[in-house]
Amino acid sequence: MPTKKSKINENKDNSIIARSDDGTVQITFTIPFSEIEEARNKAAKELGRDLAVPGFRKGMAPLSKVIESIPDNTLLEKCLSFILPDLVSKVIKENDLKPVIYPKFELVKAIDGEDWQIRAITCELNPVELSDYRKEISGSAKAKAIWTPKSGKPPEEPQDKVMTQHEKEHEVMEVLLKTTKVNIPKILVDEEVNSRLSKLLERIEKLGLNLESYLVSINKTAENLRSEYEIQSKETLALDLILTEIAKSEKVEVDKKDVDNAIKASQSDPQLAKELDTPERRQFIEVILKRRKVLDNLISLI
Repeated sequence: MPTKKSKINENKDNSIIARSDDGTVQITFTIPFSEIEEARNKAAKELGRDLAVPGFRKGMAPLSKVIESIPDNTLLEKCLSFILPDLVSKVIKENDLKPVIYPKFELVKAIDGEDWQIRAITCELNPVELSDYRKEISGSAKAKAIWTPKSGKPPEEPQDKVMTQHEKEHEVMEVLLKTTKVNIPKILVDEEVNSRLSKLLERIEKLGLNLESYLVSINKTAENLRSEYEIQSKETLALDLILTEIAKSEKVEVDKKDVDNAIKASQSDPQLAKELDTPERRQFIEVILKRRKVLDNLISLI
């Protein structure tokens, strides 16, 4: 449900939009049951074409029998696929929404004979408020390089020790996260956490383990693991947004040949190379290369 800090707008088409401070957007649709019934019958007819119903020839069973033979979730999913895309598209266009992920849907009310209510949940990105990041990075590096009695324990390493590239990169990222204001939508964080957990489960299963035994081996609970992933996900998403905003602010450009070279680097896997060489993937690669270029430029300040 919308939070206390949500901004709620009601539209003429019986949809209600609730925006939360973190960028989460909830769109609640009220759909006449007549439209639901029409879409459900259409879905049943389409699904019933190749359905074998006992006592009837394939594709010849009465609609009521077809509906009885189709799993409820399958019929519902097909039914809503005829309704929701157009509804969502219309609301997004009319309200100038800029969602960054495809909406997740949940049934609020689904009673036969009554209007249904369905909620779509997505999110927009809040503006990233950059600090004087170049000054902050230079200042942080100088502060760490100079020891004074007030700064606490004297450094164990020599004062003239040169930072490694990895240490410089870590320092830059740490300063950016500390000095930049960025509010990440919870739904975006949840998606990243779930993705990481899913990949972890795949790796664990390949080793012939289960999650419970893995958690015991690392002395953590599922809650501990998810909490760690939430922190990591927030930092990763925040850094991506910050670096992208800096790239935009500093008008950082990437040559087409750089994108070509990135794709060529995957030539050892022809299938992967083919998947990467699409307009959408090339655009994504360009964004990643811009972030890398920004990070390298900032590292040079240390």
